[in-house]
Amino acid sequence: MQFEQLQKDMIAAMKARDKVRKDAISALVSAAKKAAIDEGCRDDIKEELVDRIILKEIKSVKEQIDTCPASREDLRAEYQARYDIFQEYAPKLMSEEEVETYLKEKFAEVLAGKNKGMIMKTVMPELKGKADGSVINKVVAKLCQ
Repeated sequence: MQFEQLQKDMIAAMKARDKVRKDAISALVSAAKKAAIDEGCRDDIKEELVDRIILKEIKSVKEQIDTCPASREDLRAEYQARYDIFQEYAPKLMSEEEVETYLKEKFAEVLAGKNKGMIMKTVMPELKGKADGSVINKVVAKLCQ
């Protein structure tokens, strides 16, 4: 996701007076800006950074939904609305089959060792933000059998 596109969508939500959408997108924009400042690339916010932040925020709001007490339906609805908006901006993650194919092509020599810890250590930096960690873990466990 391009950072500029997020900003344009936030402005469009402001003009449409859609407070829920504006607040959700605003949270993504501010989290991306903060991460960019922390990494020292304040003016040039890369697409990869924005995608990573979106995935992090989705994980966070999903946790809020899961831990929300059942008696607080108003909060749960607010979190769910935010989650749905974040999902619109989420990068497409690789499927299990795509991860398996990618690992077999790029990391054949590491897979041959059947050392799950070593494989995960080698593979995770390469696939971070492209595939879900649990999917990668599942595929690696299957390949190590």
